[in-house]
Amino acid sequence: MSKDLKGNGHHLTLSDRIYIEQELLQNSSFRSIAATLHKDPSTISKEVKRHRHVPLMHEIKYPHCSSCNKHQSCMVSDAVLHPDDNYYRNSEARYCQQYNPFHCNRLNNAPYVCNGCPSKRGCTKAKIVYEGVRAQREYEKKLSECRQGINMTPEELKELNDLISPLVLKGQPLSHIFAVHADEIPVCRRTLYNYLDQRVFKARNIDLPRRVRYKRRKKTTAASRAKNINQVYRNKRTYKDFERFIDGYPDTSIVEMDTVKGNRESGKCLLTLLFRSCNFMIVILLPRCTQECVVNAINSLTDTISLRLFRKYFGVILTDNGSEFKNPWDIEKAPDGKHRTYVFYCDPYISNQKGKLEKNHEFIRYVIPKGRSMNRYTQDDVNLMASHINSTARDSLNGATPFELAEILLDKRIPFLVGQHKVSPDSVMLKPALIEK
Repeated sequence: MSKDLKGNGHHLTLSDRIYIEQELLQNSSFRSIAATLHKDPSTISKEVKRHRHVPLMHEIKYPHCSSCNKHQSCMVSDAVLHPDDNYYRNSEARYCQQYNPFHCNRLNNAPYVCNGCPSKRGCTKAKIVYEGVRAQREYEKKLSECRQGINMTPEELKELNDLISPLVLKGQPLSHIFAVHADEIPVCRRTLYNYLDQRVFKARNIDLPRRVRYKRRKKTTAASRAKNINQVYRNKRTYKDFERFIDGYPDTSIVEMDTVKGNRESGKCLLTLLFRSCNFMIVILLPRCTQECVVNAINSLTDTISLRLFRKYFGVILTDNGSEFKNPWDIEKAPDGKHRTYVFYCDPYISNQKGKLEKNHEFIRYVIPKGRSMNRYTQDDVNLMASHINSTARDSLNGATPFELAEILLDKRIPFLVGQHKVSPDSVMLKPALIEK
């Protein structure tokens, strides 16, 4: 029943607590108060019992002995407290052996406080009241204290460390760890970040892949943005042409294409191809970053998966204006002259038009840091890296991996034909040690 009340899951506010205090003075029932505040009656009852107290003025005016039934006829003068007294704790006081506590039915049953009691003025017992402002202060103090420190036992913390640290040290992002081990992690992701910041785990926050500072973007002028716009290779292949094409053929499979370079020296680089539908990425090692090598890689990929599959799943290729991609004619047609795809180009200096691929390049940089030469790697090394990247769960895919979606949205032979294999979640590694020899 309480779950059906609108707002019952929210904490009481200061205005709610002041309203409770006013209604208690009017001797309103917990049920009527709860109905107005859209709460369960038990919520109001617990609130009153949790925050009732003896005001300081009553504690001074009525000594501790006033809570004893024998107070009027008592002859004991050097003991003012008894162990059964639940409202006072004074280590310096001595306990009275003849103490006989007075029990008021109003305090033992609802409303549990003296608010609204008709006998309050003439009563000589210490009063117990509920005050909304004081209750709010106690609530805020407890809320702050419960969120400080680590709310786990040493054994639970060790168990969580044994689970999280080895995976983080492998380079796995927290999104992947939570997607795989959500049922085993007793805290939310924000709390886990806080624990890493507090250095309670073997892994530290510096081991997280994205714990870096981004470089400030370079400002570009209108002249620099327009430099490549009028070149021949972009004729009827601009981003606006791409949008018009997709509006006319919405079911076309889109592939984003780019290259990843190791350093400024000439040598090997990576050609990346990402299916927008499932984030599955194919990575091909090129001997040089040239137009000829890109065309040869596309031809080799066509031969590997067959022209029929290439036409079906590479309906459109969207790439940037890099010099290695400025030969769209040989990319669009197979060596025998048969049409196989359409090539379109992003606007200059607007990389978010193929943002999914740019985001996936982050995973490559976890394994091959920027500035490191790629001449030492082979295609088998690159396939191993791509297998681990495509086996990493993503928040953008609702916790699924590109491999899992590729099995549904692509031909199941494609991952196998391009040399990739699914990696078990806990074995995923996104560190340079993955392909270092």
